[in-house]
Amino acid sequence: MPQDDLTGQVALVTGGGRGIGADIARELASAGARVAVAARTRDQVEQVAGEIDGLALEVDVTDPTAVERMVTETERELGPVDFLAANAGIGNGIDVWEGEVSDWWRVFEVNVLGVYLSARAVIPGMLERGRGRIVITGSGAGYLPGASNTAYTSSKAAVNRLGETLAASLRETPVRVFLISPGLVRTEMTAGSFDDDAPWTPPELAPQLVHVLASGRADELAGRYLHAEHDDIEELIRRAGEVREQDLNAIRLRR
Repeated sequence: MPQDDLTGQVALVTGGGRGIGADIARELASAGARVAVAARTRDQVEQVAGEIDGLALEVDVTDPTAVERMVTETERELGPVDFLAANAGIGNGIDVWEGEVSDWWRVFEVNVLGVYLSARAVIPGMLERGRGRIVITGSGAGYLPGASNTAYTSSKAAVNRLGETLAASLRETPVRVFLISPGLVRTEMTAGSFDDDAPWTPPELAPQLVHVLASGRADELAGRYLHAEHDDIEELIRRAGEVREQDLNAIRLRR
C-alpha cells in the first residue's frame, strides 16, 4: 500500500485513547499529520499524544459544548481541522428487558450522537476553507445476521446509515465523508466477547485504510462502506467509477 504523505494536515481522532483510535492516531502521525487525540480518559489520551507529539484532549463526545471546545482547542493549538476520524464508541451486553434505560441509551449517545456532534463541529470550517475529510467508524454489527447485543448493533446500524447519508448531503461540496468497518479487532471492548479462534482482523489494517482516505486518493469512494480487511482499497480506487455506477460497497436489501 502506498505511503501517502500527510504532512501539513491536522487530524482529530475521537476515541483515540486506546484500541483502534489510538492506532489510527499513531498511523496518521507517522505519515506527517499533526494529530489531536481525544477521549474521555485523560491518562490514555496523554499517553498516546505523548508518543506521537500530539495534542491530548479529554472530552465527552456526547456533550455539545465539550465537542465544540475540542475543535476550538485543536484549531488553536494545531491549526484548522483537515481530517476527522469519528471513532469514539462503546458497547454493552444489556438486554432490553433488564438493566437501566440510561445505560442502554448511553451506547446510542456515544456511538451515534458523538459522531453527529463531532461532524457538526468540524463541517462548517471545512466548507469555509474548501476542503475536509471525515472517516466514520461503522461496523458489520450493524447488518450482519446472528447478533443479539441490541444496543451496540442498533447504534452501529444508525452510524452506518448516518455515514452514507452525510456523504450524500455533502456531495456537491468539497467535504468528503467515508464509512469504514475496522473488522473484528482485538481491543478492550471486544475482550471476552469472542472466542480465540474467531476471525480476528489484523489491527494495523483499519489505520492503514484511514491513512489512504485521509490522503484524498479515494475521494471518489465517499459514502461507500469500506471494510479494512475484506476490501482492497487500491483496487476500489481503480474501479471507483464502476463502484458508483453499480452501487457497490453499499448496505442494501436485495430481492
